[in-house]
Amino acid sequence: MKKKITLIGAGNIGGTLAHLTLLKKLGDIVLIDVMKGMPQGKALDLSQSAAVEGFPCNVEGTNDFSKMKNSDVVIITAGLPRQPGMSRDDLLETNGKIIKKIGLDIKKYCPKAFVICITNPLDAMVYVLQKYSKLPVEKCVGMAGVLDSSRLKYFLSVELNVSINDIQTFVLGGHGDDMVPMVNYTTIGGISLLDFIKKKKIPISKINKIFDRTRMGGGEIVRLLQRGSAFYAPASSAIQMAEAYLLDQKKLLPCAAFIKNKYGLKSMYMGMPVIIGSKGVEEIIEVSLSSSEKNMLKKSIKSVQGLVSAVDKILK
Repeated sequence: MKKKITLIGAGNIGGTLAHLTLLKKLGDIVLIDVMKGMPQGKALDLSQSAAVEGFPCNVEGTNDFSKMKNSDVVIITAGLPRQPGMSRDDLLETNGKIIKKIGLDIKKYCPKAFVICITNPLDAMVYVLQKYSKLPVEKCVGMAGVLDSSRLKYFLSVELNVSINDIQTFVLGGHGDDMVPMVNYTTIGGISLLDFIKKKKIPISKINKIFDRTRMGGGEIVRLLQRGSAFYAPASSAIQMAEAYLLDQKKLLPCAAFIKNKYGLKSMYMGMPVIIGSKGVEEIIEVSLSSSEKNMLKKSIKSVQGLVSAVDKILK
């Protein structure tokens, strides 16, 4: 029996998510958006590529949120995208209200789904989503770390002139300017990045610039596009998470997950390395941090806590 995947938001990310889902033959798709005609038009366009691409899955476009009923996976991109001059945090009030409504719909129509939130500001939005959907915390996650890590891998591969497939790295913390790139856990073909620095293959000053570019990666694309924000890489990142769940891959991925009694946190959503399989988030991996990494993570935690407190006041 084919899986059912609902994509809420039929903009650039939603359309790309649908295309990737069909190409990977992950399941049937319901594409939902409040804008009349947009999900229907994209669904029809995608359906007309079936004969060329050979995928056996169906795609339906609708403005009816009840069509998400009994979904296996829900991926949410709905909300305002960033515009030039805006931070992710500027979207808090508008997108908070949108995600609250979607959370209530998920509670009503598909309370057993694995749900991935992409909407910014990410960590606060996934908190809102879980709060109002009442999903088990292991079934409600945010897509951020996979994207930020992918950006970091790309920048390092270009600077070091090595295959991007040889680079392993990840980031911790909130999806924002305070994210924490993990230099101590970055390797190139199994060789530590620190060894490359020690052997003067690359100066630490360039590494720090790459880290800063990673933190500002979304903003750089927003400025270049002038209208809209990144969508190809975010969609690919979310599909990797969905695939890990649907295919029970037990994949280690950095995601915004609910952390309790780890990394000094009592309980909150924060970007951490986790194992994703058929039960959702099956394990949270705690790694050792240097004193500087601990300080950076504390700063990121404080930033996310401020957003969560602010959105709680707004939605009350």
